[in-house]
Amino acid sequence: MATVADTPAGRHGAEEARCDALGDRNPVLTGMPRAAEAMATVPAPSAVARVPGMVSVVVPAHDEARLIGSTLDALAAALGALDAASEVIVVDDASTDATAAIALARGARVLPVRLRHIAATRNAGAAAARGDTLVFVDADTQVDGAVLRAALAALAAGAVGGGAAVRLQPDAARHAHWGAACFAWLFRLAGIAPGCFVFCTRAAFDAVGGFDTAYYAGEDVAISRALARQGRFVVLREAVRTSDRKLRTFSVLDQLRLFARFAWRGRALLRSRDGLELWYGERDHGPDGAPRDATRSAGRRR
Repeated sequence: MATVADTPAGRHGAEEARCDALGDRNPVLTGMPRAAEAMATVPAPSAVARVPGMVSVVVPAHDEARLIGSTLDALAAALGALDAASEVIVVDDASTDATAAIALARGARVLPVRLRHIAATRNAGAAAARGDTLVFVDADTQVDGAVLRAALAALAAGAVGGGAAVRLQPDAARHAHWGAACFAWLFRLAGIAPGCFVFCTRAAFDAVGGFDTAYYAGEDVAISRALARQGRFVVLREAVRTSDRKLRTFSVLDQLRLFARFAWRGRALLRSRDGLELWYGERDHGPDGAPRDATRSAGRRR
């Protein structure tokens, strides 16, 4: 059974309905650890024909109709400038908007899942990917040719994986740009890839078991450290561009409360979606930059 949709948009509705039916009986949607049912549409890695030299880009997406088009357009331009075969897989995770249709219209392969678990969603895309080079890009992040060329050059020079510097889109507030620059410096110093852009060899990814599904957030830190134990892990000076929607949605106070809870509970906080509205809550894309009430976001988690 074909599980990665190379199909016209008209056939996606049937897949979506099938996934909806699956999700209705799937406890993973309420935070219980039974991902096997929700992964029913994901092919076993042994069933996927690998293509040596191919670059596979995995884009996890939940209700990303607003931004997925520009992300895929940027990827198409960047990949088109490479001297390598490539594919883009959008892992459509329980979206209720036009995310899948937009991705299909731009030539991406669409893999429908109902996981609501960032690490598991990325792993599902990797399982369906045919390439021996894996690149994970968030749906609100734009990548250019310089970043991809630098990533491939690092792998060719012996690195097992890495990430890139992160800059916000130009319309973000000035203080947000300053904060992003500070975090980019800290991530580079710590040798950690920000989750919006991670790349690695297939061999290294398989060796570490992919993204650690014990965590609902912080999986980028976990895989950075795991890959570093396999070999050289680099954080490129070249930068990707991402949105400031978390800053739009959650106030500084909201984020400080989250960091305080993390300081108190440690990694245990990351083992459930509860309390992780920064990643799983409703998002505000509004142009006014006004943060959304965190309690309202908490009540309508993604």
